[in-house]
Amino acid sequence: MRIPAAFHALGRLGPLVRCGLAGGVLVAAIAMPIVATAGFGAKNGAEAIERTGTDLPAGQPPQASYVYANDGKTLLTTFYDEARKVVPLSDVSAAAQEAMVSAEDQRFFEHNGVDAKGVVRAFVKNQVSGEVHQGASTLTMQYVRNILITNADTPEAAKEATEQTSSRKIREMRMAVELERKWTKAQILEGYLNVAYFGHRAYGIYAAAQIYFSKLPKDLTVAESAMLAGLVQAPSEYDPASTDKKTATERRDWVVDRMVTVGYLSPEAAAKVKANPIELHIGSIPNDCVSVTYNDWGFFCDFLHAWWLQQPQFGATRAERENALRRGGYVIHSTLDPNIQGTAHEQVTMRESENSSYAHGVVLLEPGTGKVSAMAVNRVYALDQSGNGPNSNSAKRSAGIPGSYPNTVVPLLGGGDMSGYQAGSTFKMFTMLAALDAGMPLNTHIYAPPKVTTKYVVEPGGPASCGDRWCPSNASGAMTGDQTMWSGFGKSVNTYFAQLVQRVGSENAVAMAERIGLKWHNDVDREMATPERSWGWGAFTLGVADTTPLEMAAAYATVAADGVYCAPMAVNALWDATGKQVNLSPACNQAVRPEVAQAAADAARCVTGYKAAKGSCGDWSTAPGVYPQVKRPVAGKTGTTDSNRAAWFIGFTPELCGASFMADPDNPFHSVGDANSQKPVNTVAVLLHDALEDKPIRYFTPPPDSIVGAPAPPAKPASR
Repeated sequence: MRIPAAFHALGRLGPLVRCGLAGGVLVAAIAMPIVATAGFGAKNGAEAIERTGTDLPAGQPPQASYVYANDGKTLLTTFYDEARKVVPLSDVSAAAQEAMVSAEDQRFFEHNGVDAKGVVRAFVKNQVSGEVHQGASTLTMQYVRNILITNADTPEAAKEATEQTSSRKIREMRMAVELERKWTKAQILEGYLNVAYFGHRAYGIYAAAQIYFSKLPKDLTVAESAMLAGLVQAPSEYDPASTDKKTATERRDWVVDRMVTVGYLSPEAAAKVKANPIELHIGSIPNDCVSVTYNDWGFFCDFLHAWWLQQPQFGATRAERENALRRGGYVIHSTLDPNIQGTAHEQVTMRESENSSYAHGVVLLEPGTGKVSAMAVNRVYALDQSGNGPNSNSAKRSAGIPGSYPNTVVPLLGGGDMSGYQAGSTFKMFTMLAALDAGMPLNTHIYAPPKVTTKYVVEPGGPASCGDRWCPSNASGAMTGDQTMWSGFGKSVNTYFAQLVQRVGSENAVAMAERIGLKWHNDVDREMATPERSWGWGAFTLGVADTTPLEMAAAYATVAADGVYCAPMAVNALWDATGKQVNLSPACNQAVRPEVAQAAADAARCVTGYKAAKGSCGDWSTAPGVYPQVKRPVAGKTGTTDSNRAAWFIGFTPELCGASFMADPDNPFHSVGDANSQKPVNTVAVLLHDALEDKPIRYFTPPPDSIVGAPAPPAKPASR
């Protein structure tokens, strides 16, 4: 048969067209890749195509993870690389669906993945020009390309998915045809709407509706839908939010005209749409902790992020866990209670200004689960520190180094890489627990002189030294006399605990602290906590190691929970992108025997004015006003460091444990003074009261008599 002259002009495209005439262009392009590739003139194209499967990579495109408060409704923030939320087609307005089909693929419902007419037109155009200018991409093929790009895990894979070659185009055709065999048109359209990029950091129709119009995709109008559909081919060029609206309007009107051509819209309706200007209601989708719904939630958000990165179920490495959070499309119900958080923030900022060099903060968590319901500090969670106040450290001030208040993203409350603060006498709890665990009863009598010389060797001239020995003193002469664990803890008698730590061994007090969650945050503490050194660390009992409110809240919550330690927990419930709930359980263990914890709680009741169940607290304590404020069973411990450089209070009921501190994070030598020592006490007391006001009262379990004991008082020691 003689070939018409017109076909000779197509040169090497002749074989393809002959195949197209005999069996259809679709068959030639898909079933005979060698011929089709020859028509484009690509080298080695057939081999490349044959090496590539026709199945798309498994899984959905990257999605943002949404984090909510513990009510499951109040959005805290989102984490994403691409601001995408996959929605079903039923949640997208008919106008948005029709506008996309009209703009991108008018014959979408007629072809089987490849538009034969478009293929011929594109092949001819490309052959004449000698380059690939037209792609004949159907909506299905565009979906294939987008999925290949979003699932590319190497630069080579990304390049292969976007390169302007015939082999890439034919691979898309083959995959598109295979996809149409497996999926319905509705599924493909849904997939495309969710994967397409609309500019302005809007990935998918949900993000596009939110960012351009601050609405859900099911509520998009014809005018809004046409504008969005017009963006996907050239988002930056047609973006009405960042360019001249004239170009965007022309593009919108072009889509509207195509909707008329396809039959989705009448000419009269189209004229009404085109008569109106584009109206935007620009919104935003928060990303990361710097854009939380309320700024004071940023520190909890930072803790949640740090918690996530520590969970091996989200990946083998920190990078994999980060990737899972930002691309996995999780729905996360956190443990944050908005009401309690609001009270916590009000209390800390009411007692200490955000512009103060002192940081005043509080953490509240649940004994028995470790779930953190509030984290508040008198700081602004923000990256921009250019307007921060002067540094209280004179050397830094003279060097022009600003202070870190009020704006900071440093995890001042714990959960990140912040080293923390010395916590003073709150560490006496670890010595008491170690002594009780070793068999010493609550009624262990020790005479407490104003000053005691211990066996612990220290550097001469150092704090609390007398020669080369550690010789701590009491804060008040009223502490002198015979004490038990009840009165010694309630009055915070240094010389009682200095002798108690000698009896039990400082290495056992250190080990107890580790058992209930303390970590070592600096090289000095890490060195002192080693087995080779901890036996000589007597000063540990007075809180010379750095810690954080989060760690201390979890440690004291162990006492409230009858010896069950639970690592601080940030998440109540979690669902993956498919809607399947992810199994989560608190990381808890029986760290100390129940009777030991019950005995320690009984002594800690002496501090707050609640009084012990089994012993005498003495006639005074360090925080007697806490029980009248909380109005229910409550225990705790005050803590101050040398020269009042930090002030602490940790209070707990059977239901909640709160840890509050006050210190200067930039200058640990900047004393908070006596006047500020009660601020942490009052903050915790008010917070416990308000958080539990409508809850049934629970009581501490009194310790068994076997751990109370009744030994005779020892003789008065000579040391003073």
